[in-house]
Amino acid sequence: MQTTEIEKWIKEFYEMRNWTKYGPFIRLGFLMEETGELARAVRAVEIGRDRPDEKIQETLELKKDLIEEMGDVLANLLVLADLYDVTLEEVFASHQQKLTKRFSTEIEQAKST
Repeated sequence: MQTTEIEKWIKEFYEMRNWTKYGPFIRLGFLMEETGELARAVRAVEIGRDRPDEKIQETLELKKDLIEEMGDVLANLLVLADLYDVTLEEVFASHQQKLTKRFSTEIEQAKST
């Protein structure tokens, strides 16, 4: 699936559910909520959960939860980007350019070794 296909699918699905009606501040709140859920999933994978009210999950279940939470974070980020008419390609290109410029010396040293 191309990035533009992902963005299109997310936008259409969220519009169908009326989830795109929320402005950027509310969408950012959803993104933060999903980020917290992703943090919980990472913790469960890496160090487990030590709560008597939670059952121990199998590795495949933990990975499934992790992937689902990553998807929720990605979808909310894409909806937020759409609110500002920004594509994932633009975000990545800007991020890549920033890091390449910031770490250009280290990149050149790595290439020469």
